[in-house]
Amino acid sequence: MGHLDHAAFGWLTPVLSYAMACIGAALGLRCTVRALGATGRSRRNWLITAASAIGSGIWTMHFVAMLGFAVTGTDIRYNVLLTILSLLVAMVVVGAGVFAVGYGKDRTRSLLLGGLATGLGVAGMHYLGMAALRLHGTVHYDPVLVALSVVIAVVAATAALWAGLNIKAPVAVAVASLVMGAAVSSMHYTGMIAVSVDVTPSGAALPGATAMQFIFPLAVGLGSYLFITAAFVALSPSARERADYASAEQLAPAP
Repeated sequence: MGHLDHAAFGWLTPVLSYAMACIGAALGLRCTVRALGATGRSRRNWLITAASAIGSGIWTMHFVAMLGFAVTGTDIRYNVLLTILSLLVAMVVVGAGVFAVGYGKDRTRSLLLGGLATGLGVAGMHYLGMAALRLHGTVHYDPVLVALSVVIAVVAATAALWAGLNIKAPVAVAVASLVMGAAVSSMHYTGMIAVSVDVTPSGAALPGATAMQFIFPLAVGLGSYLFITAAFVALSPSARERADYASAEQLAPAP
């Protein structure tokens, strides 16, 4: 059985992955707050941005953490199509949860359904990403820890959506994002602790791309997207600010 190292680069990948999870959660929550104060096309666009931010943040967190994953006795490669599919699953299923909350009539029911969909999306992304692993050996999972990781994902997603519905102050959103980042990271490492690998030594070349060839450039690209989106959200006036501007223009004396 191969020895698994979840932090081959020390604390660098766990800390960086946690930061990416927090950034994605913060953007998603801010966009959800903006969406709930908007109507029509504007609400839809804010919800799409929220889903892409949360999905990108979670995916980037997972694969930045995976940069530090190593198994003694075998190299590791990643199936490119499955890896990209895991990103799309994260965005689409998280989007379903966010839209359920953004357009739901019954808030409690929408929150529960949205949290379940989003949590399953997070877990689905994680295990689909793990299915993209290519190595010399066989990967096994502890079913109890897998189930626990899914529960953590659903609870974390529900808590995040609840925060998006009920927390408006920027400081409170920041605190909620830190908690959400910790929960998502906990889900990831719980799922990783569930993994064991029976290594089969072989000199044959593995199919797929190395983490540095594919995962790292894509993670950098998504990280850049999150930072650009953060700047856009920060510079975009809220509904209240737009209303204040309109009121100020109406009260301004005519020249």
